[in-house]
Amino acid sequence: AIRDCSAEMRGYPDDWREAIVAWLAPSISRLADRCCAVATWTSGPEQVGHAFARFARPMVWDFAESCPLADTTGGFIQAVEWIARVVEHAAAATAAAPPPRVELRSATEARTDRFDLVCTDPPDYDAIPYSDLMDFFHVWLRRTLHGLSPDVDAAFAAPLGPKWDAAAGDGELVDQPGRFEADGARSRQAYEDGMQRTFRRAHEALRDDGRLVVVFANKQPAAWATLVSALIRAGFVVDASWPIQTERESKVAGGARLSSSIWLVCRKRPAAARPGWDNQVLADMQANVAGRLRAFWDAYVRGPDFVWAATGPALEAFSRHPAVRKADEPGERLTVEEFLRRVRRLVVGFVVSRLFDEDEGAAGELDDPTTYYLLHRKDFGLAPAPAGACILYALSCNVSDADLAGRLDLLAAGGSAAAGDDDSASGRDVRLKTWTQRRARDLGEPSPDGRPPPLIDCVHRLMRLWKSGEQSRVDAYLEARGLWRHEIFARVVQAVTELAERGSEERATLESIQTHIGTHGGASGPQPVRLDYGDAP
Repeated sequence: AIRDCSAEMRGYPDDWREAIVAWLAPSISRLADRCCAVATWTSGPEQVGHAFARFARPMVWDFAESCPLADTTGGFIQAVEWIARVVEHAAAATAAAPPPRVELRSATEARTDRFDLVCTDPPDYDAIPYSDLMDFFHVWLRRTLHGLSPDVDAAFAAPLGPKWDAAAGDGELVDQPGRFEADGARSRQAYEDGMQRTFRRAHEALRDDGRLVVVFANKQPAAWATLVSALIRAGFVVDASWPIQTERESKVAGGARLSSSIWLVCRKRPAAARPGWDNQVLADMQANVAGRLRAFWDAYVRGPDFVWAATGPALEAFSRHPAVRKADEPGERLTVEEFLRRVRRLVVGFVVSRLFDEDEGAAGELDDPTTYYLLHRKDFGLAPAPAGACILYALSCNVSDADLAGRLDLLAAGGSAAAGDDDSASGRDVRLKTWTQRRARDLGEPSPDGRPPPLIDCVHRLMRLWKSGEQSRVDAYLEARGLWRHEIFARVVQAVTELAERGSEERATLESIQTHIGTHGGASGPQPVRLDYGDAP
């Protein structure tokens, strides 16, 4: 029926006929998504769900079947209606915009024209196998649109979507070891080299005062290091980063995911730029960031947005050099990974210092899991929190959401903390586990390789010992871990006390421990801790 539309619209301009058929074609994609043997049932609104509830082809034990001719979810009428809404919105949003020029070509190809701005949303490292998912829809669109125009036929000339072409060294840029004979190193190198070539072409296509904007969302530190490395190799300086909430809440269900994308703003690095030294670069970074942190704070930017808004200005000090050498290690370079860790600790330390009465030195000595706990607890308490924000916080603290839910035993799936649900972190919401839900026997003990436990683990271990009523075991633990006169530990205890609900068992237990330590010559009694973020105007 869609293929017949073009013939039935004789008398209309050719571009009208082509546009209407092209707009109708995605209705087949919507039908394929909901009228296949892996379409699920959504129990809430009682309707057919779609096959791609996540970025993968799922296996299901049962499936829901809809009538494609009915005016309901999964039907053709509603598929066309959704497309019509998008067309109306896009037409209104671009009414004053110049006509676009759409090209089908590789981003690694050279260009002769020049631009003021290049804005790109590149593949997010290894997060999504785009081309594999594309094939599900490609085969139907190819049948539906064949013969519509020479441009469309050229776009669908291949039987499947574009894949990596090893011979040409070009193609889809994703880190998928399966396309490189399971060689993860080759896969990552191909991704980084391809991104560098792409950014280099953008560099060549930009005017001298032009800007490159890269939209990226990934919860792996390695992904960010790879992206920033490619930008620096291509000749760009990163000087701003803005978190923007871009994802529709119902877009993809299941799995902890980001709801914001980070927009990196880049300019061209001068051709005469020379390699830098790590001590000077780090000093410049701290000088650059100090003022920006206070400006963002005074503007009431809070939460993970604050951390990521400050990352761009910090990267400017590093990326203004083509390479950064280590002054104390001849021949060695400061890697992007190392630099980003320094940046995150600095920025997160600034936020935590607001809990420690602006004692930034104390905040800088906190371990990563305890830092994450305090940030999460201050912003979200023990209530369900959006997974995307927590992922950004975790990344900022140099830990992963998977570790927080697994090895570190700090996060659980969203829901009521009082319900005792100890599932791993997943879904749209996560929450901190309460001290009573952290039941590991080795909680608060050194790891098998001798690393000291996170301070928040020590706090929760002490609370368990205190509730057991055996003061001798409390004192023995304080002595064994060197906590009697541990000033940072005392500040963490006070911060958690202030965060605990007044009148709760948690707060009463913490206050009793503080009193016990103080009266037995410990670090100190309660210290003033600033917990407010200021009153927004």
